[in-house]
Amino acid sequence: MADNSKRASVAETAREAMAKNDAGAQKKQLVLWFSALIAGGILGWLQIASLNGLFDFIATVFTRLFQFIAVPTIALAVITTLADLGSRKETGRIFARAVTYTLLTTFSAALVGLILYNVIAPGNLPADVVGAGAADVPQKLEKLSYYEHFLSVIPNNMLQPFLAGNVLSVLLIAAFAGLGLAFMPETENRAVLLKGIKGLQELLFTMIRGILYVLPLGILAFAAQLSAQIEAGVIVGSLGKYVAVVLGGNAVQFFIVLPLFLLLRGLNPLYVFRQMSPAIAVALFTKSSAGTLPVTLASAENNLKVNTKVSRFVLPICTTINMNGCAAFILVTSLFVMQNAGLELTTGTMITWLFVAVLAAVGNAGVPMGCYFLTLSLMSSLGVPLGIMGIILPIFTIIDMIETAENVWSDSVVCAMTDHDLRGKI
Repeated sequence: MADNSKRASVAETAREAMAKNDAGAQKKQLVLWFSALIAGGILGWLQIASLNGLFDFIATVFTRLFQFIAVPTIALAVITTLADLGSRKETGRIFARAVTYTLLTTFSAALVGLILYNVIAPGNLPADVVGAGAADVPQKLEKLSYYEHFLSVIPNNMLQPFLAGNVLSVLLIAAFAGLGLAFMPETENRAVLLKGIKGLQELLFTMIRGILYVLPLGILAFAAQLSAQIEAGVIVGSLGKYVAVVLGGNAVQFFIVLPLFLLLRGLNPLYVFRQMSPAIAVALFTKSSAGTLPVTLASAENNLKVNTKVSRFVLPICTTINMNGCAAFILVTSLFVMQNAGLELTTGTMITWLFVAVLAAVGNAGVPMGCYFLTLSLMSSLGVPLGIMGIILPIFTIIDMIETAENVWSDSVVCAMTDHDLRGKI
């Protein structure tokens, strides 16, 4: 009996030591990332041509690495999770909570945008300014319809979505494959196939850990690149009240609404934010929820200690359907464009577009400028002048960065709440 008690005490001491080491490592990581962020901003601001060229190269390398690893990570995470859970009730529980929390947070983001739009009440822009902006609208995208956007999600072969990086199509293929494995007879072939897929997934997560190890260099380059762009005047101009509505809505959702969701579920928002901060920082610079997914998964599992059954199912889904920032942008921008086109914005119109924005955001892909292109498609289908979309384009880089960080923060919140609800039940 004494030996058992002694072994239990030793095990408890070892767990406490590991927890302290993890906490220390996380603090060192945050300090390193923050230092890289500051150093990059300063170096980019100096406008040294040779350094800027080097930082552009490094940033491009990291962006490509994230893109390279993101699509297979999404596919394998969904396949293995569905294959393991299959038709069991745990699958339904996880999916139901993920979708419910996604819809609630996305709707709240759009609602915040609508309220601010009515409070701040942006006015119309001069006609000559709108007309000048029409030249900057991407003409090829102007002809897209919303039906074509949805049709692009349905793959007509197995490889094309992976080659094109079509996240929604990849998710669809992965869901079919995962459910197929779940319902396959328990044969040796199934066991071998599943073992091989899980081996590939372990390889991917090893590669992700390697990228995270050298990521401070990427943060340094991303920060320097952005700082150099601002100093050079690439990101200039403002649409005043419109920008205030968009960015103000993002700030309210990020700092008030999402933390309230966590508090209502009995979670500490500051703790969740600290553990997920690496993913949020990467999202800010990459402007891609899908590209950030490897870091989001690693942060959720290693820092937040989320059950892998939850994280590897919820986060890939949230990456494609949980678009808080996108919902607010689509709603506010659509109302602003319609208002400048002379359309009457009645209460009924605003409420209708509130739901349209939520549904459109759910169907949007987590890629850079995805919200902009989708809003452009929606507005072109109405036949309204699109000059304002050209005026918005130069400042959309900043908007896109903030919205992507908000989207990944929302993904983290949904994942944390789902894990909290199901802890000990799956």
